[in-house]
Amino acid sequence: MEMELPGGRCVLVVDDDPGIRHLLVTFLRRRGFRSLQARDGREALSAMRAGSADVVVMDLMMPEVSGWDLLRERAADPVLQPIPIIVLTANGSPEVAADLLSKDVYAVLGKPFDLDALEAAIMACLDAPTAAAA
Repeated sequence: MEMELPGGRCVLVVDDDPGIRHLLVTFLRRRGFRSLQARDGREALSAMRAGSADVVVMDLMMPEVSGWDLLRERAADPVLQPIPIIVLTANGSPEVAADLLSKDVYAVLGKPFDLDALEAAIMACLDAPTAAAA
C-alpha cells in the first residue's frame, strides 16, 4: 500500500529520459511520495497550471520545451512562482548553479545524483513556508 504525504502532496518528475523518470518515480513511491511524470517542459507546465504539483524535480536539457524555458514561464506566471523546483543537471558548474539559484530554483543536484540528497531536498521544499501547498 502506498503511503501519501500529508495533504496528498505530489512530486512532478520532469525528464526526457524514460529510464531516469522510472528510477525517480519508483524511488519516490517507495518513500511514500505521490508522483506524476512529464517528458518535457510543456507537459510539466500543464501539470503545474492544473495544480497537480507541489514540488518539481526536473532536468534542464530536454527537447521542445527545456527546463530553462520552464523557468522563464514560471517567472512570468504568479500562479507558478510559488512551486519549488529542484534541478537535476549534468552541467553542475558553479556558474550554472548560481544562475539557477538566481531564478528561484530551490536546489541544484548534479548528475549522477544521490537519491537520499534528493529526498532531503524534496522534504525541505515541502516543509518550507513558501511551498505551493502551504
